[in-house]
Amino acid sequence: MSATSSFPIRSRELALGAALLALIALIFWLQGSAYATRMLVEAAAYAIIAIGLNIQWGYAGLFNVGIMGFIVAGAFASVLMTFPVNEAFWAGTGAPLLGTAILWLIGAVIVVGLISQLRRIGLPQGLVTALTVISGAVAFMVVTAKFDPATVAIEAEAGFIGGFGLPVGVGWVAAGVVAGAIAYVIGKICLGLRADYLAIATLGIAQIIKTFLRNADWLTRGTLTVSPLPWPVPTPSEIGFLWSRSLYLAVTAAILLVIYLLMERAYRAPWGRMMRAIRDNEPAAASMGKNVDGRRLEIFVLGAMLMGLGGAILVHFTSIFDPSGFVDLNHTFLIWVMVILGGAGNNRGAIFGAVFVYIVWTMSEPVALTVFSLARDWGQSVFGWVAPADLDSRALQMRVFVIGLTITLVLRFAPQGVLPERRRVD
Repeated sequence: MSATSSFPIRSRELALGAALLALIALIFWLQGSAYATRMLVEAAAYAIIAIGLNIQWGYAGLFNVGIMGFIVAGAFASVLMTFPVNEAFWAGTGAPLLGTAILWLIGAVIVVGLISQLRRIGLPQGLVTALTVISGAVAFMVVTAKFDPATVAIEAEAGFIGGFGLPVGVGWVAAGVVAGAIAYVIGKICLGLRADYLAIATLGIAQIIKTFLRNADWLTRGTLTVSPLPWPVPTPSEIGFLWSRSLYLAVTAAILLVIYLLMERAYRAPWGRMMRAIRDNEPAAASMGKNVDGRRLEIFVLGAMLMGLGGAILVHFTSIFDPSGFVDLNHTFLIWVMVILGGAGNNRGAIFGAVFVYIVWTMSEPVALTVFSLARDWGQSVFGWVAPADLDSRALQMRVFVIGLTITLVLRFAPQGVLPERRRVD
C-alpha cells in the first residue's frame, strides 16, 4: 500500500479517535468520573471480546453466534477458581460423591471415544455409529445416576461447592482455557459445516451452556447468584470507589493493549496471510497444501479464549455471577454490532466499535430520560399534552432502537465499517 493511498485511512482513524476521546471527555464532565470509569472498564472488556469475534469472522470468515456461551463459560471458570473455599462442601459427604461421579464421567468419555474409533480396526462405519450412539446413551444414564446423589448431598449440606480461593489472575487464565477447550470440541464437530449451519450449532450450544449453569444449583447457586467476587486490585472498601475502578481500568486496558499488539503481529505474519487466503479463496488455499480445517480450528479456539477472558473480566468487575444475567442481546448481538460498525478484519476497528457502541448503549437511557422529560414539560406547558405515566420506564427501551438505528446507518453509508480492513495492493 502506498503512502498516498494510506493517508486518507490514517486521517480517518485519527479523526475518529479524536472524536471518540472528545465523547469520553464529555461523559466524564456530564456524568462524573465514577460513572465514566465504570463505563470504560466494561467497554474495554467488551473490546477484548470484540477482538475475539473479529479474528474469527474478520480473519477466517467463521460465523459464530454462540458468543454468549463462551463468555458465560469463561466467567464461571474464573468464579470457580477464585471464589473463597466453601468449607461445608469439603467437610460433607457431597465432595467424595462428586469425585466418584467425575471419575465415572471421565471413564464414560474414554469408553465412548474408543468405541467411536472402532472403524480403524475395520468395522463398518454404520455399525460404529450405532454402537457410539448406544454407548453414549448408556453412559449418560450411568453418569447421571452417579451425579444425582452427589448434587442432592451438596445442596443439602453446603448449598453449593464454592471455589478454590486462587488469585484472580489464575481465574482469568482458566477462563480462557475453559472457553478454548469448549471451542475445540465444538470446532472439531461443527467447523466442517456451512456458515449458516455453524451459526445454528454455536447458538444452540451457547443456550445449552447457559441453561446448564442456570439450573446447576449445586455448582453455581443458580438464580441465587455468587457474590461478592474478588478483584485483581484493591476493592473500593480498601482504597476508595474511584481509585479502585481506575486501577481496574488500568489492568483491563493493559491486557487489551497486549492482546491488540499480539493480534496485529499475527495479522502481518505468514500465519495471518494464510488465514486471509483461506477466508478469501478456500479452494485455492487448500490446493496449495494448507490445512484449512486445522487453521480454522486454531482461530476459532483463539477467538473463544479471548471471549472467555473478556467474560471473566466483566463478571469480576460487576462482582456477581448470575447465569440468567447473560443474554443474547447484550452478549452476542451487541458484540456483532461492535465488529460490524468498527470494520471486520481490523482490530483497531473492533476496539473503536466496542467503545463507541458501548457508550451509545450505556448513554441511551440517560439521554432518553432527558429528552422525554423535556418533551413532557414542553408538551404540557405549550400544548397541554399529558404524558403517559410510564414514560420514564420507556427510556430503557430506547437502547435497542438507538443501536438498531446506528447499525442501519453504518450499513447504509459504511458497509465495510468505519475503519475497514486495510488490504495490500501488490
